[in-house]
Amino acid sequence: MVTVTVMVMVMMMMMMMVMVMVMVTVMVMVTVMMMGNVIPGVTPGVTPDVILGVILGVMAVTGVTLGGGGRAPLPLWQRLAAVAVLGGAAAGAWLHLRARREQERRRRRARELRALALGQGDFELVDHTGRPRRKADFLGQWVLLYFGFTHCPDVCPDELEKLSRAVELLEGDAALPPLQPLFVTVDPERDDVAAVARYVRDFHPRLLGLTGSPEQVRAAGGAYRVYARAGPKDQDGDYIVDHTVVIYLLGPDGLFLDYYGRAKTPAQIADSVRRHMQTYEPLPD
Repeated sequence: MVTVTVMVMVMMMMMMMVMVMVMVTVMVMVTVMMMGNVIPGVTPGVTPDVILGVILGVMAVTGVTLGGGGRAPLPLWQRLAAVAVLGGAAAGAWLHLRARREQERRRRRARELRALALGQGDFELVDHTGRPRRKADFLGQWVLLYFGFTHCPDVCPDELEKLSRAVELLEGDAALPPLQPLFVTVDPERDDVAAVARYVRDFHPRLLGLTGSPEQVRAAGGAYRVYARAGPKDQDGDYIVDHTVVIYLLGPDGLFLDYYGRAKTPAQIADSVRRHMQTYEPLPD
């Protein structure tokens, strides 16, 4: 009685393994069919006939027949080994296709970013030490970029503190490339080199402040579609500049990769930048 019970349990396990194997195989084959229309180089020649043939092959190897006749099934250990091998092959094929799909997704995303033409233009500004700077000076570096102004009462200090903290979090990981923080003023009338130099001292020690003529600053902001408009002056001649509040991430090729609004925390920004660094691939020419 015990022997019969054990045999029944073994047969049930075998049937479950066969069902799982068939399901995995079908999933892989269907994935290949779909990927053939998405990924160049993947042949979309997997038809329902092929899927049926694979299923019947799996059933034949594992000793399951549709009519109950035919040759004797393989020994149990051989059937288990066959199921394991086929399952591993199916899983490997699925992982490979998933990696190919992710690679194509990143390439498509890169093409979309390039088509946006966001931040692709150069700029000519002056840093807080008086040194002329161009965007080309930062090629090959990861950059977190923020546009603001030194007379900003609260938003800009909060955002630069957040940016600085994100940079500090990433600096703690020696496996990551360095990240250059940049601050570009949107108020060149008041933010000369000296004013910017005083301002950036309150934030990350590597924060580089940039300013320039109104035309130069306007061109730099325009390349990133930054909105900036000075409000009316008060009786003391002071005014607030309404502007876009966004932190931009630029890759080593100088192209815009991501952005972070006010709702993002330093940890969230650092996690996002880390993922970009770890999955970065130079854009094809």
